[in-house]
Amino acid sequence: MPIIKSAIKRAKQAAKRRSRNQSLKLGLRRVIKRFAAQPDPKSLSQAHSKIDTALKKGLLKPATAARRKSKLAKQLKAAPAAAEKPKVKKSAALKTRKTTAATVKKAPATAKRTKPSATKKAVPKK
Repeated sequence: MPIIKSAIKRAKQAAKRRSRNQSLKLGLRRVIKRFAAQPDPKSLSQAHSKIDTALKKGLLKPATAARRKSKLAKQLKAAPAAAEKPKVKKSAALKTRKTTAATVKKAPATAKRTKPSATKKAVPKK
């Protein structure tokens, strides 16, 4: 335990900073893990925001922050290719479309006229 007053104060400050940094790091890790589990633009935006906050608070160096943001963006770009939906056969899609079109009859379209809105004429300046 420090005896000198300034050393006591420094120990308190260090403990406060440590707890603040730990909470920021934990939040950053959570957001990045959430993005890794479900990559989508919204979670990417949240991750970028957390990285920027960590950079601003001095938790990350600029190059590290840029590298992490770039890595996340690459993951998002690669994600749709991996999670691509299986394509439906054209013949099945056409068959369904034809049956629904035959059963549903369209009502004749009636055109309604609307009054043109009253516009003010521009008055020239004097």
